[in-house]
Amino acid sequence: MQDDYRSETLVQDTIHGYVTLTSATGDCHPEERYFERDLIDSAWLQRLRQIRQLQTAWLVYPTAEHSRFQHVLGTMWTASRAWAQWRTSFYRAMSEAGQTDAPSSACVEELLRIAALLHDVGHGPFGHFLDEHFFSRYETSQHERLTHETLGAHIIRTELAPYISGLRRSPSGLFGPGESISADEVAYLITRPQVGRQEADRPLWLKTLRCLFCGLYTVDNIDFVMRDAYMTGFGSNPFDLDRLLHYTFFTPQGLTVHAKGVATVMRFIQIRADLFRAVYYHRATRAIDVELADLFKDSVDLLYPYGNPVESLQEYLRFTDFSLLSDVRNWDRSDDPRKRALATPWREFLERKIKWKLLAEKTIFFAGEQSEESSIFSSPRLFEAALREKLPTQFQETELRFDIARHSLLPETTQTRNFWYDPETEQVAPIGSHKSFAQSAKSFRICRVFGASSEAREAVVKALLRLTQGVVDETTNL
Repeated sequence: MQDDYRSETLVQDTIHGYVTLTSATGDCHPEERYFERDLIDSAWLQRLRQIRQLQTAWLVYPTAEHSRFQHVLGTMWTASRAWAQWRTSFYRAMSEAGQTDAPSSACVEELLRIAALLHDVGHGPFGHFLDEHFFSRYETSQHERLTHETLGAHIIRTELAPYISGLRRSPSGLFGPGESISADEVAYLITRPQVGRQEADRPLWLKTLRCLFCGLYTVDNIDFVMRDAYMTGFGSNPFDLDRLLHYTFFTPQGLTVHAKGVATVMRFIQIRADLFRAVYYHRATRAIDVELADLFKDSVDLLYPYGNPVESLQEYLRFTDFSLLSDVRNWDRSDDPRKRALATPWREFLERKIKWKLLAEKTIFFAGEQSEESSIFSSPRLFEAALREKLPTQFQETELRFDIARHSLLPETTQTRNFWYDPETEQVAPIGSHKSFAQSAKSFRICRVFGASSEAREAVVKALLRLTQGVVDETTNL
C-alpha cells in the first residue's frame, strides 16, 4: 500500500487544487524509463516558468504574473478530469464505429496528459505576439508555416521524444501489455490542422481525440479561461465546468454535448469572448502591442540573431521573457551602436511610457453568412486606407496606427469536431446547427485607431462612425 505513494507527486495548484504526477517508484515496469516528473523537470518544461502566460497583459493587470508553466500543469489536470468523465462514451463510440484498436484507458489518459503538458512548449517571449512578428519569417523542415505549435511539435519529436517513449503509466495505472505512446502522436494532437494541407492517415481513435485540443471547448482553453480570469481579477468562477463535463460525451461523430448542456457551452463561449475583450484585447494591452511591434521590427535580429529556431533549438531554449527583458535593459552599455540607439525606447517600453493613445474604436460583429474577408475590416491595411480617405485634409498624413483584434466565437473547425445531441429526435448534428448558435455572432473584430497625440481624435471618431454606420450622403440636391 505504501508503494502507491512512491509512484506519485502531488503539486498544489491555485485553480485546481492538487495535481497528481507520476514519479519514480521501486516497482517499475521493465520498460519504464521515465515518469511525468522527469519530463516536467526537463529544461524545456522548466523554461516555461520564464514565459508569462499573458503576453503583454501583465503590464496592464498587476496580478497577472502567472507563467505558461502553471498553465500547462493545469491543462494536464484538465485532460485527466475530462478523460475520467468521457472515457466510457469514447470506447462505446469507437465500438459503434467498428474500431476496436484504441489503446487502454491508462495509455490514452497519459497521451492526453502529455499532449496537454507540452501543448505550449514552443512558445517564446510575448507568447502569441511572436507568431506574427517573428515565426512568420520561417518554415519547419516539412515546409509548414512556423508557429509556436509547429515549433512545439518539432521540439516534441526531437528533444522530448525519449522521455515520451519511456513512459509506461498514468496516475490511474500501468499501460496495457506492449503499449506505449509516441512523440508523433503527441505532436499530432497539439497541432491545429492546416487548411488545404493533406494530413497523414491516422487511426480513428487518435483523430477523435484531437477535438480535446482543437475545438469549441478544449482542455487548453478550459484551463486558461479559469486561470486567466482568476489571476486578473476578472472572476473566480467564470463558468460551470462540472456541468460542462457532465453533459459532454463521445458519439461516433465526435465530441457531443447533450441539449441540456448547450446553454453551459454558450456560457463558456461568452465568458471566453468577454475575457478576450476585457483582458487579451484590452485597449491598453493593444496599445502596448502596437509599441512592441515597432520595437520588434527594428530589433528582432538583435534579440534573436540565430535565424530559424528550428535550426537553433539550443539557443531558442534560452530565449524567454526573462532573457529578452534582461538583455534589452543592458543595451545602453553595449558596444553595438544599434543596441545603444534602441536602449532608450526599450527602457521606456519597460517603464510603460507608451507612445500610442487610443483615439477611436469600434467592435464589428459577423454572423451567419457574412464574409469577413470581403470587409474593409479584414486587415489593418484596408481599414487604414478606408478611414484615411474620410479624414479632413489636415489630418490625412497624421501619424496613426490601425489595429484589428479578432476573436472567433464559433470556429469553422467546430462543424466537424463538436456536435450536439437532440433527445427528442435522438439525432446528433454539428453544434453550429443548434438555434442558440445559429442566432449568435460567429466572430468579432475590435477595430482601433491609435495616435501619437490626441489632436486628431475628433476627426478620427467621426471618420470611424461614417465607416461603420454606412451612411452615404449625396454631394448635391437630386
